[in-house]
Amino acid sequence: MDLASVRRRLRGDLERLRAPEGYLRAGTPRYFTLFGRDSLISSWQTLSEDPSIAAATLRILASFQGRRRNAKSEEEPGKILHEHRFRAEERTELPDWEFPYYGSVDSTLLFLIVADAYTTATGNEAIVDSHWDSFKAAYQRMRESGDRDADGYIEYARQNPRGLVHQGWKDGSEDHLRISPPVAMVEVQGYAVAAHRAMSRLARHRGDAELANRAEHAAVVTRDALNRDFWMPDRKFFALALDGSKRPRKAVTSNPGHLLLADAIVPEKVDAVVRRLSEGDMWTPYGVRTHATTEPDFNPYGYHTGTVWPRDNWFLYRGLRAHGREAEADKIRTSLLRVWEELGKIPELYAVVDDALVDLSKEGSPTPANPVQAWSSAALLDMIREDD
Repeated sequence: MDLASVRRRLRGDLERLRAPEGYLRAGTPRYFTLFGRDSLISSWQTLSEDPSIAAATLRILASFQGRRRNAKSEEEPGKILHEHRFRAEERTELPDWEFPYYGSVDSTLLFLIVADAYTTATGNEAIVDSHWDSFKAAYQRMRESGDRDADGYIEYARQNPRGLVHQGWKDGSEDHLRISPPVAMVEVQGYAVAAHRAMSRLARHRGDAELANRAEHAAVVTRDALNRDFWMPDRKFFALALDGSKRPRKAVTSNPGHLLLADAIVPEKVDAVVRRLSEGDMWTPYGVRTHATTEPDFNPYGYHTGTVWPRDNWFLYRGLRAHGREAEADKIRTSLLRVWEELGKIPELYAVVDDALVDLSKEGSPTPANPVQAWSSAALLDMIREDD
């Protein structure tokens, strides 16, 4: 395979999605707009390619950062938006929402993580000074209204009765995850660990040692609690979530794999997590599934309950590499290149049925997927960087 040609095509995909302000829209033809989670993650993935994307993303999201409480839009002070529809005609598709819409549990955490990743990658700490008030407001939101019952976990429960029921990356308007709110998703707690650490480093740059130490301590406490309360000893794996009664939603999913990149797993559990993600009910020749085939609600075409997402696999790839698991990471890289080789693109998501790839971005698909999605294109581009 000519990797130079693949890189050119992927860069072309990203240019199609780049807004005049410099951030990446989520995808095309659907979601051709600013998203908190999507735009932040794709900017994180492209830090080595073009760090100006991250700077632009942080700037525009700071400009729309929540300043008041509004149940219809789910806005709260310090919160980073989920999605914005800039044109009036686009907003008519979701008349029960108000835009910007803030129904995301993790955008605020990712805002801090990407800010830290950007300054570390570029050495340009001017953005810390220019956006310090925004970072502090995001961190305050995370510590206070993000953790409504003060148990140390970041949870969500929609405020708008017609808003998103689930507000992590496996979001949706129905309870497809079968978890009663308030919901504490496992990967979100990993992001929280990383966000505490990010805030600690940002605060040290500002000379705020007290805040830095407080955030560093919070990272340790959250990590310890996560490894205690989400762990399923019988399955040697992490639960998908805790529900509103603090009961674990016991399902084997890809979500705990995100904890590897967040460095939120205690060392003695890392091998077990890597092994479980590699088992046959999760692994396919085209990457790791979102949901194990052995779970009773598995559906190979399920948007979040059985399909394979390149962005999800990017978290695993980067997390495995961070833990020195190069062989397992290379398997993921090879699997996504196999998708490219067969489809000539790397779509938002796809199905794998009897080890065969099913393109869900074709017209009439049972689970419609974008043929071009920023965090898919950026995921593969990051995996095949020239300097990697």
